[in-house]
Amino acid sequence: MINSLSGAAAFDPNDMPWEVTHDDGTKSATLIGSRAPGEMFSYAFFIPAGVYDGPHSHSAAAHLHVAAGTLRLGYGPVLEPGAARSYPSGSFLYVPAGAVHFDGADVDTVIVGTATGPWSTEYL
Repeated sequence: MINSLSGAAAFDPNDMPWEVTHDDGTKSATLIGSRAPGEMFSYAFFIPAGVYDGPHSHSAAAHLHVAAGTLRLGYGPVLEPGAARSYPSGSFLYVPAGAVHFDGADVDTVIVGTATGPWSTEYL
């Protein structure tokens, strides 16, 4: 939630202002800023238990914080959930631009990331 008087913002992982719900149950929201070129923004992403995203990369580096649950993340061009490492709530991750990775969760998980636009995702 943003305090319009001070510009300060705070978000609870249990009460994010989700903007988009995808077919697989994942949800996303841009929390602060803009995904426009040269603009820094922060976003939240919800991954339901049992959902994994196939190998992909992003156009910009992402600084990630696991806000709730446990993120499973692996690198490479093949979706191999068994090869993904587990990152519990409180973990910090840095995913470089162009790094091919896959991710998912065995429990409901919320990640919060910060990146600089433009932001796009390219699936293999």
